[in-house]
Amino acid sequence: MEPAPQGIISELNERSRRIFAEIVNVYLATGEATGSRTLSRRLLETLSPATIRNVMADLEDMGLLYAPHTSAGRLPTDLGLRLFVDGLLEIGGISEEDRASIESQCISAGKTFGQALEEASEALSGLARAASLVIAPKTDRAIRHLEFVNLGDGRALVVLVFADGVVENRLIDVPLGTPPSALTQAANYLNARLAGRTIDEARRQIQREMAEHRAEVDALTGKLVEAGLATWMGEQGGGTLIIKGHARLLDDVSALADLERVRTLFQALDTRDLLDRLLDMTKEADGVQIFIGAQNELFSVAGCAVVAAPFSGAHGEIVGAVGVIGPARLNYARIVPIVDYTATVVGRLIG
Repeated sequence: MEPAPQGIISELNERSRRIFAEIVNVYLATGEATGSRTLSRRLLETLSPATIRNVMADLEDMGLLYAPHTSAGRLPTDLGLRLFVDGLLEIGGISEEDRASIESQCISAGKTFGQALEEASEALSGLARAASLVIAPKTDRAIRHLEFVNLGDGRALVVLVFADGVVENRLIDVPLGTPPSALTQAANYLNARLAGRTIDEARRQIQREMAEHRAEVDALTGKLVEAGLATWMGEQGGGTLIIKGHARLLDDVSALADLERVRTLFQALDTRDLLDRLLDMTKEADGVQIFIGAQNELFSVAGCAVVAAPFSGAHGEIVGAVGVIGPARLNYARIVPIVDYTATVVGRLIG
């Protein structure tokens, strides 16, 4: 969604801004509408309920507020929330406690890169108390090196090192009694064909060679070669979308309309197209981006929002994104720095 026109912000006088900001703050904290009498008690400036009602009516005419029920208080529209986020929200830094939590979950020793991404998503979901998403880097990167590590008992570890420095591991089953020489031969064969190529490119060449009986490997080594490649098959191209915390989207459901909104959001999260669109949109600008409501291009679900930030690879190119998705009344002041720092930590893992 495009930022709210700056002209709307300039049209609001100081009194209107205070009233509008108070309505939004109450909504973000409680999800409840605010009436003129409540506002007259909350505001430091002495204003009569009648004066406040006039201001609220003007804000409603501008499309920033709406009344959920007749004679009820007012709630911010998606446009109103966009205006608040763009021009009136005060965002602080990340707390030391949140910083330590993100780092401890993402950077523990012994975790593979994929596990670190899973942990980053878990950390985001827990800290934000909403659903989280992490788009893993695309695996159409060039490969530098591959190794087999014999673990015994019919298992081996396949270690793949990409040209950008990322290391990924997979466990595979191997025939019992497989000699180390067979693992070495399979690794040498693969490295001669993998270096400088993507998994998909190397797989096509190797399969073609084997089909034409030009591969100078015995049956056992051939099985190891196929097993080593198979661990990454299907992962090239669009990358991986990791989503955690679906259940947290149900925490604030209080009406059938809310339940329908969450159901629609679940459907949007299960669409692979979301991955490409979110990654493309986060590439368009630096830092954290906020998508609010049905008018944004990400998904047409009113009353929902996404806070997302891209992370970069070893050479500074954007390769993925992390974010939080949930109701439009997310705690933006807290979540924005959390998402931003998590993206920094994940980028550091890659770099």
